[in-house]
Amino acid sequence: MTTKFVPSGSQTVGPFFSIGLQHMIDAQAERHTASGMIELRGKVIDRDDAPVVDALLEFWCADRIESFATLEPRGDGLPSGFYRAATNAEGNYRIKATRPGPAPFGDGTYQAPHFLVLFFARGLLRHLITRVYFPMAQENDTDHVLLQVPVARRHTLIAHADSQENHVFHWDIVLQGADETAFFAW
Repeated sequence: MTTKFVPSGSQTVGPFFSIGLQHMIDAQAERHTASGMIELRGKVIDRDDAPVVDALLEFWCADRIESFATLEPRGDGLPSGFYRAATNAEGNYRIKATRPGPAPFGDGTYQAPHFLVLFFARGLLRHLITRVYFPMAQENDTDHVLLQVPVARRHTLIAHADSQENHVFHWDIVLQGADETAFFAW
C-alpha cells in the first residue's frame, strides 16, 4: 500500500504573490505623492547579495491622528495606514504612503513614527516581522522598541532620506549576513 502525501497550506509557498495580488499593487503604484505623503523605496537581497524576487511586503503605520490602520477604506479600497508592495525582477519595491505619525505605546508614551513590516517570500513558512523608522534622531532615541535592538543592528531599521527629494526614503531588507535586517518574534 502506497501512502500519498498532500502538501498543507504552509508547505505550498509561492510563487504567487505578484500573480494573485497584482491588482492591489497596481492601485498603490498609481497613487501620486501628494502633500504629507512619502515614497519608500528599497531592495530585498539574500545573504549572497542576490535580489529576492516575487516577495511581498505589507506596511502598517499609525496615521497623523495617532491611531493604527483602521478598516475604513481610502480611495483605492484598502484600509487607511496599510500598504502593500511586491518585489520586481531586481528585488526592488516601492510604496507611496501617508507619512507615519507617532503611535501610542500603552504606558502613556509614544513610539517614533515607523512602519510595521510583514515580509512574505518563497521558502518562508511564516512571514517575518520588522519595522522601518525614519531618520529622526530625537524621536528614535526614545522609542521603546527600537531601544531593545542592539546598537550595532539599529541602523538596519532606519531608512535614509534621499538627498534630492525630501519626501523620498530608501530602506533595504537584507535576509542574512553581516547587515541582516533585525527581525522580531511575536
